[in-house]
Amino acid sequence: MKIVFDPETDTLTITLRDERIRESDEIRPGIIADLGYDGQIVRLEILSASKVVSHPKSVAYELQGA
Repeated sequence: MKIVFDPETDTLTITLRDERIRESDEIRPGIIADLGYDGQIVRLEILSASKVVSHPKSVAYELQGA
């Protein structure tokens, strides 16, 4: 998984897996889901991220049950 915040475009991109994108769909205003050829989500993009994410420049990663 990879998370990238681009301050120039104010977008936050969360890549879940390294697959080719078949199609993209705006599932909610400002949230784009990129789908692979298997129909599953490959990547999510949040537009105007600084308005909807409290701290777009920091990430907390938590692994439970390991």
